[in-house]
Amino acid sequence: MMEFAALTYGLLASVILSAAQRNRRLARPHPPLLLYTGYVLCGLSAGVAVILAYIALSQFVGG
Repeated sequence: MMEFAALTYGLLASVILSAAQRNRRLARPHPPLLLYTGYVLCGLSAGVAVILAYIALSQFVGG
């Protein structure tokens, strides 16, 4: 299950970043769906980073 989630996240991030790069190169505005999906991925990354940091610190301090 974790492999599927990581593959899906990586594929979605790759598509979003390549679409944003193409729009920037062509000097076109980003569609709202692209922006919202990018913000969701950014928030998801930040949330997972905070959760993993908390788990790592709790293992370090508590153990």
